[in-house]
Amino acid sequence: MQPGGDYIKTARDLIGPGKGRPRQTNLRRAVSTAYYALFHCLAACCADMLVGGEGADRSEQAWRQTYRALDHGLARQRCEQAVGSRFPPPRFPQEILQFATLFVSMQKERHSSDYETYQDLSKAGAVQSVNAAEDAIAKFMRVSYKDRRAFAVYVLLPIRKD
Repeated sequence: MQPGGDYIKTARDLIGPGKGRPRQTNLRRAVSTAYYALFHCLAACCADMLVGGEGADRSEQAWRQTYRALDHGLARQRCEQAVGSRFPPPRFPQEILQFATLFVSMQKERHSSDYETYQDLSKAGAVQSVNAAEDAIAKFMRVSYKDRRAFAVYVLLPIRKD
């Protein structure tokens, strides 16, 4: 299963099958959960690329520490920088840039769905968010180890300008 896959399944369960109208709280949780699918995919990528994936000769403590090191705010900032022109970031493949762009927009959607409860969400919009997250994760996971490792370092570690 892809990293973040259980989160995608949970988001789809919250939206529900068929044509029925889900509760607003379920739609909000689905959008939030789609963001967390991206976040946990990135956290797992960082740990796998820097410490070693499942089956590797790795320290589980080091893997957990690396996984937990991913910070929501810094990850968003680095994703913005990777697709923007404020700093000359490393050149990443298009799939990583698309992941980064979606990470930023989904984090904003998560904040809106969690805190702006006066605005109703549509089922179609929630489905679109979940589908976009699933697609971005699948494309991200097909990128070479070298490029995913470079992105993991980029989102986790401080950038020195000297």
